[in-house]
Amino acid sequence: MYPFDPGSCNLRVSKHFRNTKMRSWGWDYPDLRDALAEAHQVDRRGRSKFEVWVRKRGSRKLVVAYDKSTDTVTVITGTEG
Repeated sequence: MYPFDPGSCNLRVSKHFRNTKMRSWGWDYPDLRDALAEAHQVDRRGRSKFEVWVRKRGSRKLVVAYDKSTDTVTVITGTEG
């Protein structure tokens, strides 16, 4: 499913995602980590980008990028729907 372990990798979020989506959804970093771990669909959209569909307090899509050299997952943006 993922080339990384959502429970142990480093997790970063973009400033835009943190200030808009995480705040309006009422999420914090443990919620985000749980959502990535319990994703119901993951599609690869490039060499290191993924679209992740999660069902945590509704249906949401996250766009994440994975950096293999630093084992860091960066959440770029998210949508509801």
